[in-house]
Amino acid sequence: MPASRTGILVTLTLVFAALAAQAAPPTAVTVPALFLSDIHFDPYADPAKVAQLSLADESEWAGILSAPPSTTQAQDFATLRVTCPVRGVDTPNVLWLSSLEAIHTNASRARFATVSGDLLAHQFDCKFKALLPTATHADYVQFAEKTIRYIVGGLRTQLPGVPIYVAMGNNDSGCTDYAIDSRHDKFLALTAKIVAEALPQRDRNSVLRDFAAGGYYSAQLPAAIPHTRLLVLDDLFLSGDYVTCAGNPDPTPAAAQLAWIKSQLVSARRRHEHVWVMAHIPPGVDLYATARKLTNICTGAKPQMFLGSESLAEVLARNSDVIRLAIFGHTHSDEMRLLTREETAIAPSAAAKSRSHVTGVPVKIIASITPLNGNRPTFTLASVRPATATLVDYTVIEASNLTGVDTTWAPEYTYSSTYGKPAFDSASLTNLITNFQADLTVQSPASQAYLRNYFPGDMSALIKLVWPQYTCSMDHDSATSFSGCACATMK
Repeated sequence: MPASRTGILVTLTLVFAALAAQAAPPTAVTVPALFLSDIHFDPYADPAKVAQLSLADESEWAGILSAPPSTTQAQDFATLRVTCPVRGVDTPNVLWLSSLEAIHTNASRARFATVSGDLLAHQFDCKFKALLPTATHADYVQFAEKTIRYIVGGLRTQLPGVPIYVAMGNNDSGCTDYAIDSRHDKFLALTAKIVAEALPQRDRNSVLRDFAAGGYYSAQLPAAIPHTRLLVLDDLFLSGDYVTCAGNPDPTPAAAQLAWIKSQLVSARRRHEHVWVMAHIPPGVDLYATARKLTNICTGAKPQMFLGSESLAEVLARNSDVIRLAIFGHTHSDEMRLLTREETAIAPSAAAKSRSHVTGVPVKIIASITPLNGNRPTFTLASVRPATATLVDYTVIEASNLTGVDTTWAPEYTYSSTYGKPAFDSASLTNLITNFQADLTVQSPASQAYLRNYFPGDMSALIKLVWPQYTCSMDHDSATSFSGCACATMK
């Protein structure tokens, strides 16, 4: 071939290669993300400021809340806690600002963030009524809406341009805890705008429509994680404690959410999409409530469940071929679970048997910002494999104290180095949970690490007493399956 033609071909090859490189998005090994839950921001921490906050626009809240505390703050807050009893202290502004600063420092590379519910403090409505007894219900709804706007606005300032996917929790209501109206709820309509504004333009119209109707929505994860959809539920409606604002049970919204997520999963499968699911209250057994009520499950009593039925767990488990991850909060603890179909659950007595055939939905329960239970505040930095939408790794960032005053934030642990697993996926969780269930006396380094990290601040004694039963709850999400597993550990 003549040299001139060879030179032309080489030049064309280089040009086309350069054009292709410009057209194709860069391939990332992993995509960084931020996971938050249970912020429970408390605007009542300085009660003397509440009247001013109620009258002010949300844009003025930062200045009001950051002003020096009132001279009677400690006494006023103590009195408020008597009127509206809470077992601990939620997140005051100083702690929230410390959290935001730590998020800016540690999560500046995050491509998206998730907030899995409970933005508002406990006893939110009680405190408002105690401090502003002449205020109207409309005043209260507006105050709750401004609080959520302040929280989400703080995150948006620290993560400019980053999509923030927000779910509602059982404390996020326009009336009271575990209550919300099933139709034409004013709180959901107002909050829908805040949630939609934190997302890309392409998702906003559908989020406004669906969130306002029932607190649920579907949105695409960023383009860096292609062909992946996030389905967000308000599973307060699925709780057994759910009532309308008038105090009446209503099964209609729970049925509507289940029908909606089923249809979304059908559509995702047809479009060959991966799916993440996010809600606040996890499915499965509430071991703490079961133990607190001294429920004797081995004589036929049913364990206490987080939700009012097992339907959500069943729907998710049956779609494990599509769902890559489910994110929840609510427990304020750092937990991992695996949702499996009932027929694949295996009791500890069979732990030595191979479980490589078991598939399920990996569940990450995100620990809280609020230190209400005496835990140190945390948030989670995640790494996601874009091609498969798999959570590959995560690091929990922990506060040095519970107050936000002179607080430093540092890594508590990293999943991959602590447990020696290549990903937070079904195969890895199956192996981990099987080993946990075989280790009844907590001898292995992995079991000891889980105990240590479960409650940020190393309160491992809380769970060690019921470790065999707790490990059953990690992959036995029905009452029947859990009881069989847990009672087997007691023989």
